[in-house]
Amino acid sequence: MAKNDLLLRVEDAHAFYGNIHALKGISLQVRRGSIVALLGANGSGKTTTLRAISGLLRPRRGDIWFEDKSLTRKSPEKIVALGISHVPEGRQIFGDLTVLENLRIGAFLRNDLRGIREDIGRVFTLFPRLRERSEKVAQTLSGGEQQMLSIGRALMARPTLLLLDEPSLGLAPILVEQIVDTLRTIRRAGTTILLVEQNSEIALSISDYAYVLETGRVALEGLSSTLLDNEQIKSSYLGLEQGTLD
Repeated sequence: MAKNDLLLRVEDAHAFYGNIHALKGISLQVRRGSIVALLGANGSGKTTTLRAISGLLRPRRGDIWFEDKSLTRKSPEKIVALGISHVPEGRQIFGDLTVLENLRIGAFLRNDLRGIREDIGRVFTLFPRLRERSEKVAQTLSGGEQQMLSIGRALMARPTLLLLDEPSLGLAPILVEQIVDTLRTIRRAGTTILLVEQNSEIALSISDYAYVLETGRVALEGLSSTLLDNEQIKSSYLGLEQGTLD
């Protein structure tokens, strides 16, 4: 991999919640234009890794590089300004505000009003349902609509790298398919994606490369197609029965 293809590097990152050692030397790379998946059981460190990248949790050791800039001492706002947007687990939209107001908040670091209007239009093209609900208070949206809004709000910052934490969690299968199709569209438009996803089949089917985390460490990594086709790996690391996918 050429060095200029590397968008993100996490190097021997250690992170703690109080005295709990949550990340125990995580190292990973994300190539520009790719989708990379983080897999593993609950508590394996997937969400913590995203929080460390986006500045919500500062690593005590190691470093995180975005292009040629270290992120480990930057605030979340500065990290957004560099080109990283984080869609957290649980959506965390502003329930008392309208869909349109939520999208505008996603562009809080920008002052190009024309560009903001254009990007709102792009979000509505990606998620036509949000256009229909644009003046509705966000807390009245369905779970699937709220997930669309959370992704759309993150895109309003025009990120180079989109961090997605469990985008399919709690959604009906038809909505999961819509989210997956949208992620492919976002990737084709040039945005790189680092994806945490509890549905291993989905994650491996749309990603190029995957890391499997286990108790704060990388237990396994490889091309997603290779991991998806290996029955022993699926059974041992991904919690999938041979011949079936969750």
